Amino acid sequence: MGRLRSHPSLPKHTAESSKRIHQTLVGTNTSAFRLPRIEAKRSFDLLVASTALGITAPVLAASAAGVLLSMGRPIFFMQDRAGLKGQSFRVIKLRTMRPPRSGEDEVASDADRLTWVGKFLRSTSLDELPSLLNVIKGDMSLVGPRPLLVRYLSRYSPRQARRHEVKPGVTGWAQVNGRNMVSWRERFEMDIWYVDNSNPLLDLKILALTMLKVFQQEGIGASGQATMGEFMGCA
Repeated sequence: MGRLRSHPSLPKHTAESSKRIHQTLVGTNTSAFRLPRIEAKRSFDLLVASTALGITAPVLAASAAGVLLSMGRPIFFMQDRAGLKGQSFRVIKLRTMRPPRSGEDEVASDADRLTWVGKFLRSTSLDELPSLLNVIKGDMSLVGPRPLLVRYLSRYSPRQARRHEVKPGVTGWAQVNGRNMVSWRERFEMDIWYVDNSNPLLDLKILALTMLKVFQQEGIGASGQATMGEFMGCA
């Protein structure tokens, strides 16, 4: 995978980690030699996301209709996630699960709550199509560490918190190297590796590998679960 370059440790953060991560990282990626690369990445994101959204609009409409007919409203799943510098934004996807029943644990029951339409949408990654709107808006990039729950911010080690030095992505290095089948520790190490080694050619490689993984339908869910289990810290 390559050797990680050395980096300064971030200061420890507490329950107010979102605010502290923002304060710590606010100047991380603003050096003059990185600005042109960031601007080029943003332009590429806008071009590809807008084009892809236009091309896949009929598929998105058909998928949304499938959700509506099989599960009813709401069609979209929206949730607060932690983005660049730990700032919160609302991610949007197609809904793939029914609501939890009374007394049903929301996380533990995710595999049972995943509908047949939801399984198809996840296996083909069609549930991620609305996230292109997050890319166009600027909350996400096409490639980067996947956006995780805001409550995880206080559970990260200083090293793990480095994943927020870049925008979260629709796909990423961890997604093409195991997706939900790897441990949290491995996933975070791959996120940090991407932060330290990101470049346009790597992004193109990840996008190409993502298409291959979608066709192969690899690493969609962890054993016994539709998604990865809860991250409790100290991975």
